[in-house]
Amino acid sequence: MTMRTTLTALLLATLAGTTLAKLPAPSDEAKAKAAETAAKTAHAGKVDNYKLCLAMDKVAASYQASAKKAGKPAPAPTETPACADPGAFVYPPPAAAAPGAAAAPATAAAKPAAAAAPAPKK
Repeated sequence: MTMRTTLTALLLATLAGTTLAKLPAPSDEAKAKAAETAAKTAHAGKVDNYKLCLAMDKVAASYQASAKKAGKPAPAPTETPACADPGAFVYPPPAAAAPGAAAAPATAAAKPAAAAAPAPKK
């Protein structure tokens, strides 16, 4: 083999080894960022659907008005659900609680409820 062929084969073997390597698991911060990005994308889709709904309503109203103005009979509009405004994007970050921290509020809430209950009579 020639030197060029050997170097090419060595380079390809090195690149193949790097493509087979596994990536490390994402950190909690990366997972949270990905969840927020997914929520933003979902909200953007809702906003887009809302804007499309408004545009379709506007076009239908314009068509009905122009047909009426021209004296042509226009078919009755199809009943559709009202356009729902999704509002502003609000992302509540997930509560980062330690494994034992979630049990503490639950037990604290149970104590006042137990104290408020009357004691059974004997």
